[in-house]
Amino acid sequence: METTSSKIVLHDVPPYIKVYEDGTVERLLGTEFAPAGFDPQVSSKDVVILPETGVSARLYSPNLAADHHKKLPLVIYFHGGAFCISSTGDPKYHDMLNILVKEAQIILLSINYRLAPENSLPAAYDDSWAALKWVASHMSEKLDSEIWLRQYADFNKVFLAGDSAGANISHHLAIKIGLMDQELQGFKINGILMVHPYFWGEEPIGAEAENPIFKGIVDNWWRFVCPSNLGCDDPLINPFVNGSPSLEGLACERILVCVAGNDILRERGRFYYKALVESKWQGKAEFIEIEGEDHVFHIIDPKTENSSKLIKKCAEFINYE
Repeated sequence: METTSSKIVLHDVPPYIKVYEDGTVERLLGTEFAPAGFDPQVSSKDVVILPETGVSARLYSPNLAADHHKKLPLVIYFHGGAFCISSTGDPKYHDMLNILVKEAQIILLSINYRLAPENSLPAAYDDSWAALKWVASHMSEKLDSEIWLRQYADFNKVFLAGDSAGANISHHLAIKIGLMDQELQGFKINGILMVHPYFWGEEPIGAEAENPIFKGIVDNWWRFVCPSNLGCDDPLINPFVNGSPSLEGLACERILVCVAGNDILRERGRFYYKALVESKWQGKAEFIEIEGEDHVFHIIDPKTENSSKLIKKCAEFINYE
């Protein structure tokens, strides 16, 4: 236990967050906010999904001509941030998603799920599932439905996507769809974009063993947001431990796994892709590794050459015929 500015710190989770004895939560990253609005080629707006819990989303659309009638692929996006920081209004996410929407010509819904520690896991998963059911409800004509989804989204081309914690969420939603398809009334997922997925485990694999100090830091991130006695072998963070649902049950046809060469999480992304290929899952898995880059580099600066390469690859994956 330490003190900062005469306040006692109960939890220090660098570089993300501090929690004080009086209950105050201080986020050290991911607190900036950019309003939705009009980009030269993309429009966005914030929508409320569940008023009772405060779950909301930011909805993006390319600026379409008045006579546009072609439906566009729909991407449901989950931001990263170790389940405890960031939001759909984070300027870095807003900038990157504007570029992705412009490049891919898609409708994109970025989900603003509740964060730990105020809402420990599985709150983020519950919110994301509720958001998915809300999206699925737009398959039937409803007067009170969101007009951009109703008019422009192609529900035959739906994708889950996310980086880091958001990629983790995408995996678990695809598993849950396979188990509980009846709740979504025929709503299907074509593919998943998994960028720098946040999976982990008690036992290090590959290069993780070379940096035990950082291994301990990442262990602490997970234990902070998920008060489980299973630690880093909770199936939510380690989908390969005994008792985890089989990858065979992933309810989608295609998955793109993206990793960065300098990212501590790269070993888990590689392992996930290898497990997909060797599993009985009937879909097609693709893999891309960009050397010399760190975790979520494309969000930190979406305009670099490598960021453009990754975003273009994601757009090609979505629009593959």
